[in-house]
Amino acid sequence: MAGTIALEQQKIEARDAFYTFGKIGLLSFGGPAGQIAMMHRMLVDERKWISEERFLHALNFCMLLPGPEAMQLATYLGWLFHGVRGGVVAGLLFILPGACVMLALSALYVSFGQVPVVEGLLFGLKAAVLAIVLEALIKVGKRALTDYPAYGIAVCAFVAIALIKMPFPLVILIAGLFGFARYRLTNRLPPSLPEASLAEPAARGAFQSAMVWTMLWLGPLVLLVAGPGQSNVFAAEAAFFSKMAVVTFGGAYAVLAYVAQQAVDYYGWLKPDEMLTGLGLAETTPGPLILVLAFVGFVGGARLSGFDPLTGGLLGGLTALWFTFAPCFLWIFAGAPFVERLRHVGWLKASLAAITAAVVGVIANLAVWFGLHVLFGAFQERLVGPLHLPLLDLAAFDWAAAAIASGAAVALIALRLNMLVVLGLAALAGILLRL
Repeated sequence: MAGTIALEQQKIEARDAFYTFGKIGLLSFGGPAGQIAMMHRMLVDERKWISEERFLHALNFCMLLPGPEAMQLATYLGWLFHGVRGGVVAGLLFILPGACVMLALSALYVSFGQVPVVEGLLFGLKAAVLAIVLEALIKVGKRALTDYPAYGIAVCAFVAIALIKMPFPLVILIAGLFGFARYRLTNRLPPSLPEASLAEPAARGAFQSAMVWTMLWLGPLVLLVAGPGQSNVFAAEAAFFSKMAVVTFGGAYAVLAYVAQQAVDYYGWLKPDEMLTGLGLAETTPGPLILVLAFVGFVGGARLSGFDPLTGGLLGGLTALWFTFAPCFLWIFAGAPFVERLRHVGWLKASLAAITAAVVGVIANLAVWFGLHVLFGAFQERLVGPLHLPLLDLAAFDWAAAAIASGAAVALIALRLNMLVVLGLAALAGILLRL
């Protein structure tokens, strides 16, 4: 099919490819690292449909893009096997199982969230989420912080977003520009010409695919935002999640703090502890962690749409899903034919490395933000010069939440227990404490 790249000398049947991606979508627990490892095992090691080198090239390309890298890797590999049709099917199969489960869990939360047993379960999940974010911080930090400038970028990013309250997109932009400037200063010789690409980019096919997916993304957005009900919650969600789709470099953890603060403080779609609830639910479902945005959209639609809670919630959740993932297909289909050339661009690699270092600081901010809400509940902030410092009431410290979070951290980081097992034990502990 036009737009694909010749693979090793074998023909991959569409039925086999779609069955395999469906299996990956159903079993893709454990966050992006586990999902990428599963794709590698099934596609490279077991079926040998793609070489190790080609798989890593695809992964590097997806790491350059905003959005969930595991979902985009599945989409790219589907495109590699069977063109645009294969990419669409592979991406949807990766998303749909978790999206359906997430919408169902969101409906249960809206309907029964005040039941004591459910409250206890969610309390345990929220405490365990703090440990999960700390684990992510450690993993990303080990990979991204390779020298002193990277540590400096991470610290500056944390201060900028946590204490100065700079917008997340601006932090990412400054980090990328710093990486570019550093590359130009340390590489005085002109960059060497890239090696011959393994395949000539299908520019016309890429342009056509880009136009189609741009219309599929921006067409509904324009109708919602410019329509007669432009002030409704669905228009606000469409605009907000579209913006998130453009700036979510570094994966879900990198943007969750910004999403949480905007959804809670600016839009009022949900409460601070409910963002933790959504993240805990997303950790228990297959698919990309960014599916937590379906929970955000569901709760906002349930409360502010004017429809009955389940109808408004379902529409809000579907709005979040569409405007989060439609751009992901656009990035892949527009850029995949050029992946072989992109991987040779030195300044782009340097900018990405700086952005990844900044993401460590952003995730640290997420850990602090979640930690304060888990352990102290609501709190105020004091402005000291340009810094926003939290005012904490030590009497409000939640020892039960701290105990569950500490146990989950030991289980995940020290004992390396399975995440689903840890979440299950934390939920059980929360139920016992509440009852």
